[in-house]
Formats: sequence, C-alpha cells, structure tokens
Amino acid sequence: MSAPKEAGRIIDGDGHVMEDIAAIWKRMPEDYVGKSFSDIRGKSPFPPIDHLHSANRHFTPGGAFANVGREGWEEFLDQVGIGMTVLYTSAGLSFGKIVSRDWAIELARAYNNWIYDTYLSKGSRFKAVGLIPLQEPKEAVAELKRIVGELGFVGAMLPSTGANLPHLGSEQFWPIYREAERLGCALGIHGGAHEGMLMDDMSPYAPVNALGHPVGQMVSFAGIVFNGIFDKFPGLRIGFLEAGCAWLLTCMERFTRSWASHVQYDPRGRFLKLRQGETVGDYISRHIDEGRIFLGVEGNELTIAEAVRLVGNKPFIFSSDYPHEVDTETCKAELEELHENPRLAAEDKEAILFRNATRFYRLPL
Repeated sequence: MSAPKEAGRIIDGDGHVMEDIAAIWKRMPEDYVGKSFSDIRGKSPFPPIDHLHSANRHFTPGGAFANVGREGWEEFLDQVGIGMTVLYTSAGLSFGKIVSRDWAIELARAYNNWIYDTYLSKGSRFKAVGLIPLQEPKEAVAELKRIVGELGFVGAMLPSTGANLPHLGSEQFWPIYREAERLGCALGIHGGAHEGMLMDDMSPYAPVNALGHPVGQMVSFAGIVFNGIFDKFPGLRIGFLEAGCAWLLTCMERFTRSWASHVQYDPRGRFLKLRQGETVGDYISRHIDEGRIFLGVEGNELTIAEAVRLVGNKPFIFSSDYPHEVDTETCKAELEELHENPRLAAEDKEAILFRNATRFYRLPL
C-alpha cells in the first residue's frame, strides 16, 4: 500500500517515543542514580503501567511496539506520507502513579530534556508534548513554562489516571490551566494505566485496552466539564487522546440527562455555567465550536461520521499511535479507510487530517 496522495498534508496528533531509559537516567540528578549506574541497570525510572499489561501474552501486528528511534520515526513518516508528528511519552503514561513528588519533578525534567535533545533539536518534523509533575502543581507550572518558553514544546501531557491524584477538574490543578492559557499551549490528556477501573481481574487483555482508555477519558472529561474549567479558562485547549470518539457521544447524552434530573445547588458558583435554555450537550458543543475541546481519532472509528454530524468536524485530530499496536501498514490502512469514508465530506477529512491539529497545537500550516 503506497503513501496517501496528500503526503505531507497529514499531521499526526499523537505519536509516541520509545524511551531510551539509560539516557533519561543520565539526565537525573546524581543523588537519584548513585555514583555509578550499577544500582539502576535494567530498571526504569517510571513506575510500571499496571499489572494488567504484565504476566500476559497476546499478539499484536508485526512491527507494533518496535523500539524505533528517531531514524525509525523518520522512515515511518516518509512511508506513510505524514508531514509532522506530535510526540508523547510511552513509559511515562504511568507518570501519574509516582507518589514521590521530588521524583516526579526530577523525572519530568529529565524526560523533557531527553526528548528535546533526541527529537526536537534534530528536525522540524518533530514536535513534543512534555511531562509536568501534577503531584506538585507549583513545580508543574514552572516546568510547563520552561518546556514551552525555552524548549519550544507545544504543550504538556496530563495522565487520566494516577495514584492519589484527584480528578482533573480539581482546584489544585487550576494554576496549571491558568499557565497553559497564558502560554497559549495545548494540554493533552492520555490514558494507558488501566488498574483501579473495576477491571483488575479481567482477562483476556483486549477488553481492558478497549475500555480503559475511554473510561479514563470520560472521568477526566466529566471533572473538567462539570467543574467549569472551560468557563474559568476560556483560552484553554485540552485534547482527549487515544480513546476514539464514541465516548464523547455517550458523555453528551448521559451528562444532559443526568444534569436535567440532578441540578447541583451551587451557592459559590463553582460549577459549569449553562446559558439560558442550554443543555449540557449544547454546552459541550459550544466549547468544541469555540476551539477548547479536541479528540484524537485513528480514522477507522465506527462512529466518526455520526460524531461529525452531531458536533461538526472541529475537534477530531488524526492520531497514528505509532508505534503502539500499529505499524506502517496498519496506519496506512486506517488512513485509507478515512479517505474512503463516504459519510465524511472532503472538508471533514481535511480538518481531521491536519487542520484541527494545527489549531490545537498552534502549528504552522
């Protein structure tokens, strides 16, 4: 299968690096590593994602989860016909599980320095979303300012799940949202750690993967929407990644019905602000239309045309998820399915393939 005719007119809004763990260790303070690397050899500075990923055996497409470096990424972009990719962590999808605040602060800085040195500084086709220590919001603000202002990152990742972290609408995170709004950068919420979702004894693994990503995004979305984050920070842009688009329709339907029968008493004005006659579904659609809510899609979702019909084409961003669970051929197949979808207009496909990513990440056309 050849690269699409629109080669270069595709922006990958959610690619992943496979971290060089030794190189990240070398960027950690000596007190965390020791005077030699003997004590940490073979260990990762990141916590395990969850027990569900481990002690299990399942088969993925050939080439998936390959330990590609920068050269492998460049080859993938050329073969698929992608002009630019925005890179997220792989090992750091468990970042929200770090309980040592000092460790989270130093590891975020080490990871960000590594991805800058390895990818961003080596070519304009690579953009990056960094890690910030939500465990310590003041330090998260400082690191967000550094990576966007000094290193040229397009934003930061927020984990959808974490150890002892409250939901993402909580007030302790508002300084981070305020700084992201001031900087004009994106915040991308990403799942990956699926324990603690009532699936801890689930087998086989496929339904854990299928449900874990959208469930984490639905909980994060609920906290953000109902706590009025988009009202408080109207310049904020948040992306909800690697969960497709069907969950959004579920949220719009269920949130609308539940708020109609359970309107919260709000004497201090803490929660979302609906306009006269507006439902929660209308409220979500309005914030989508005004450029605050984005979703990653991979092109072959069953509900993508219906989602576009209901909320328009503005929020959806093509995401390769490479090299997780996909290789060059599966990504080409997903793009072809998107191109051939008869229920999507040409302008819908163009929006999904590159225009929405340029708006979300503030990228040059």
